[in-house]
Amino acid sequence: MKTIDQSTIKFLSDLSRNNDRDWFAGNRQRYEAARDNFTSFVQAVLDIIVGFDPIFKGLEAKSCMFRINRDTRFSHDKSVYKTNFGAFMVRGGKKNGDKYPGYYLHIEPGQSFVAGGAYIPPAPWLSAIRENISDNGDRLVKIINSREYLKWFNGLEGEKLKVPPRGFSRDNPHIELIKMKSFLAQRFFTDREVVAPGFFEEVTGAFRAMKPLNDFLLPE
Repeated sequence: MKTIDQSTIKFLSDLSRNNDRDWFAGNRQRYEAARDNFTSFVQAVLDIIVGFDPIFKGLEAKSCMFRINRDTRFSHDKSVYKTNFGAFMVRGGKKNGDKYPGYYLHIEPGQSFVAGGAYIPPAPWLSAIRENISDNGDRLVKIINSREYLKWFNGLEGEKLKVPPRGFSRDNPHIELIKMKSFLAQRFFTDREVVAPGFFEEVTGAFRAMKPLNDFLLPE
């Protein structure tokens, strides 16, 4: 059973207070140890996901993990490094995050969470999701109100339009779902929960519970 080490959380916490290249260079070994810990954890999670979502067979953690260096070219925040480890487990790796729903793991002191579904899907995919909701909204409602889903999540997260999108009647019984721009299942964890022995089961259990949502959101 894999765990997130306390030293990994400590490294990220220290990085948030010392976000510069000199400090990072002096703590390179700590970073590599924390990154390796996260990589091993993600790979172990992937090995479980394959059991209930076989399309992920052969996917490696390194294809899902985001770099710790920030792209500051177009950002007011010039911090050099991210203060989290993140991995988006989606078919083909994180490069396909705008094509398919997946499973996201975010480790950050005080802000760790798991999430899944579709985050700001591009227009063609978003239109397909809305059409699917219009035609099969009862199935989505059943998914997000199932006992297994509600064990981990509370409805769907995501921004929503103020008015119905073009082509959809405000009288549609599922119009509030149709108005959404993202369709996310999300659950936060405390630092104590993250480093606890049972965190691996928490993550994989949450991902298993969100699979029916991901299936519903799959583009045709």
